[in-house]
Amino acid sequence: MQNKLYNILVPVDFTAKNKWAIAKAIEMANSFNCNIHLVHVVFNPVFPFLPIDASRFTPYASHINMQTCREKLARLKAAYKSQLCGEGEIEISLLQGHPQAQLKQYIESYNMDMVVLGLSKFNLLQRIISSISISMLARKTNIPILAVRSGGLVSHFKKIVLPLYNDIPVERIKLATMLARSFKSTVYLVSLRSYLNNSNGNNIVDKTLELVQSVSSIPVQCFLLEGKNLAKSTLDFSKRINADLILGQSIKEFRLPGLWNRITNKLLSYASKIPVLTFDKTTEQA
Repeated sequence: MQNKLYNILVPVDFTAKNKWAIAKAIEMANSFNCNIHLVHVVFNPVFPFLPIDASRFTPYASHINMQTCREKLARLKAAYKSQLCGEGEIEISLLQGHPQAQLKQYIESYNMDMVVLGLSKFNLLQRIISSISISMLARKTNIPILAVRSGGLVSHFKKIVLPLYNDIPVERIKLATMLARSFKSTVYLVSLRSYLNNSNGNNIVDKTLELVQSVSSIPVQCFLLEGKNLAKSTLDFSKRINADLILGQSIKEFRLPGLWNRITNKLLSYASKIPVLTFDKTTEQA
């Protein structure tokens, strides 16, 4: 990842959760002078969970629906354009097909640097039925996915929590330092005390601290957490210090404990009122 954001993608479905995603994207766009892309994907599955679009069987209704969505996107752009204070612009795009596939193609075609995704206030089943899976999108696109809920609309990121597992998170370090420089933040490196028993655990925190300090002069603090689950301990710590952002991954160590959470692939993003930025494992380099 480069040291600047140029393009931020916000998937929209014209529901309430789009408001806080767009608000966070605008905040970041004003800080980095980058563009915001509001993208809506029209998808009418014949059967739930099957990638077969019913639009081909109802062309007239599909045309009317596309026109309606196009008008909604134009109104969104008009409503938020005045909130951009920098050099960035708001772009709108209307796509048709399976959301996951269409967003992946859009991200690759237009060089998106980040996705800001709004989560519902009450999303018990969202991680199962949502057409946009955070972990899948992060894995397929290799760019950070920032999940924001209504309670996560803090002003800037003053306290950034960077949990560590068993490798040096180079890409997350780059993003953490970039955000910290812009927002004058403190980065908190956290890991489980139990990881000290691992062959690499004793050095991960020290090595990561050394790397952060070699590339930036931002304030950094290190903490060893109690517990057996990195995701839960990180979330508890973040709540205690009133953190503004958690930089996680989509690997299993960043999932909450419990059978139901494993079945539903419950990443930190879905359980935290604090915004969580998710990377896929493939973006991490030792």
